[in-house]
Amino acid sequence: MFGVAGGTASGKTTVARKILEQVGAGRVAYLPHDAYYRDMSHLPVAERSRMNYDHPNALETSLLVTHIRELLEGRAVQLPVYSFADYCRKEETVAVEPAPVILVDGILILAEPDLRALMDIKLFVDTDADVRLIRRMERDIRERGRSLDSTVQQYMETVRPMDLEFVQPSRRYGDVIIPGGGMNRVAIDMVVLKLRDILQQHGVDSK
Repeated sequence: MFGVAGGTASGKTTVARKILEQVGAGRVAYLPHDAYYRDMSHLPVAERSRMNYDHPNALETSLLVTHIRELLEGRAVQLPVYSFADYCRKEETVAVEPAPVILVDGILILAEPDLRALMDIKLFVDTDADVRLIRRMERDIRERGRSLDSTVQQYMETVRPMDLEFVQPSRRYGDVIIPGGGMNRVAIDMVVLKLRDILQQHGVDSK
């Protein structure tokens, strides 16, 4: 199993997807930590929007750990589907089948000891804070239906403080630091080579 961490909008998901493309999606069980945000449908929408979604308690990490262990034992799991526009989980889930490699990504995965203990390779995507802020604003407005004011307010009130308290300190747990995110082809190629080597050791054909 390997994990890809990094600050908000650092490019970690891009890194994860590029690794998936090169290793082969059929050889990887992909579990994004974002899918495990706790369901807030019991709260009024206005109250949901004020919650701190950048604190570890906002995510049901224990369920993710359970799912990883089930995959390791050869059992399929049902991945939650989360709506960032409504701050709640949808009724449907996505089946994830066991695979030779398990990939988890998320801002807080290296800050969680139980998750770290399951990882064979830990990556941290390191991108400048100003670049991440611009990306975050563009993404939240375009993809999640947020206003500019709400995006800036959330960033200042929770995203930045939680990044400084939890995300950036977890950088020290990374086995590989990837500057520049998905644009760093050299680092991605090195990780892909390592994963292909692991697959071959387990008797799985690699690309």
